[in-house]
Amino acid sequence: MDELPEGLSLPPLEARAHIPSASVMLSREAGDGHEVLMGHRSSELPAFPDLWSFPGGGVSRVDRRASERHPEWFSKMGEDRLSVFTLLREMVEEVGISPDGKGSFLEVDNEVREIVCKDKSGWLEVAESGMISTDGFECEIITERITPPQSPTRFHNLFFHVSLGDSGVEPSFPPGRSEFDEFRWWRPEEIIESWERNELHVPPPILTIFRDLLEVMGEMDLVSACAEMAEDPPSGPHRFEYGPGVECILIPTNTLPPSTHTNCFVLGERGGQRAIVDPAIRDEEGFNLLKDKVEEIRGDGSAILCTVFTHRHQDHLGDMGLISQIYQAPVWASEETLSALPGIPGTRKLSEGDIVCLDGPSGRSDWEVLETPGHCPGQICLVGAPGVVAADNCTMVGTILVPSSDGDMGAYISGLERLRDLGPHTLFAGHGPLIPNPERTLTQYIEHRKARHANVLEAVRSGCSTLRDIASSAYSDTPGANPALAEDQALSHLKELVRTGEVRRTGGDFHV
Repeated sequence: MDELPEGLSLPPLEARAHIPSASVMLSREAGDGHEVLMGHRSSELPAFPDLWSFPGGGVSRVDRRASERHPEWFSKMGEDRLSVFTLLREMVEEVGISPDGKGSFLEVDNEVREIVCKDKSGWLEVAESGMISTDGFECEIITERITPPQSPTRFHNLFFHVSLGDSGVEPSFPPGRSEFDEFRWWRPEEIIESWERNELHVPPPILTIFRDLLEVMGEMDLVSACAEMAEDPPSGPHRFEYGPGVECILIPTNTLPPSTHTNCFVLGERGGQRAIVDPAIRDEEGFNLLKDKVEEIRGDGSAILCTVFTHRHQDHLGDMGLISQIYQAPVWASEETLSALPGIPGTRKLSEGDIVCLDGPSGRSDWEVLETPGHCPGQICLVGAPGVVAADNCTMVGTILVPSSDGDMGAYISGLERLRDLGPHTLFAGHGPLIPNPERTLTQYIEHRKARHANVLEAVRSGCSTLRDIASSAYSDTPGANPALAEDQALSHLKELVRTGEVRRTGGDFHV
């Protein structure tokens, strides 16, 4: 972990059990076909904001209790019946739709909705009282997914299909706060087409569900295709698409917790030229993951134009000996990054404004180099139509450090501002999930860093002179911060303040 101060090591992250959860794809008849319901997740949410997704949630203790009290309910679902309790409760809570007990569906009235939303156990209360019914309810599991290892919290999610037929019910928002701020009915092909035009964000697992569904549909309708998928629900690894022409491989690395993996991106269109960005493999697991992806790339008829490294930190640089056993392609990177890879033949130095051009079946895609050296000297981003491959400028998981050893706090903040000014559709961060709301996220980062910068300056102005005292004062609002990290980040701010002349350094002390 190059970002850490010398001599500091952090304990490894303890793996947590996957949280069982259930999501539902509700479909309805629409003219000569079917539509499915999607909800837009509020931009205010800390997890997965601004994504179009399905209603659903984690299995709760209340669901388990309901399942134990009524073993006769949904017995034909076998070991998956517990998730059906979650499914129905979430349908009432999030969209206000429930079975009517006669094989169709109804819009839940306000009284019932209030009871259920006030307390999760309210769903069982209204079900047992007869205010809603579970009789005649039909559902089917069309796929299952486990959240990729991007963060400590991972879900084992069962995706159900529920056909609303021609019931005519419409979703509504719950009383109080909702995860969604918009509902919309879509045809599956419209979802894919809009996503490919960079008009919306869809979680990668749900995108693959629609791809699987459209592949199965062929000449059959959506309901029939779902029934066929339910016969043998797809599971296991899928192509992980962050954006059009942007696939991701999660490479296990020794990186800054809570992240455990580095995002290796594959840019370009299937069947065309591809660029592999940050293949940070250093062990057998990473080797096999990259090998499988390269075999898939070759199976698509694609050629690998180059390997691009965004910066020289070890959780982004791969073992070139291992990489060369999988494929051979020239390495493109900044001068500083190439200097960390001595003896590599066929390199190309990338600088501000250079273009990585990838020819594909539908045309050419360009990725322009943007230099953002604050986190690490020579760090670059790649700017394309789908968004920005943003390296270690920001993340949705954990934090970004600016090492006092070779980072540059002024350049880091400036780089964030440059990224925000671009107005990108998406940020493809070096760690964690895609960032679908770049302006909001980058603004939060900028404001946070500028506020911390002001805190460090104020600490010096108030009379603190040693690094320890300055860090203690500037980070007093985060008492849980690692003291060594707080001091290192405070030193990064102090170096910038010295450069701008706002602070003077005398030996190991700092003064205004």
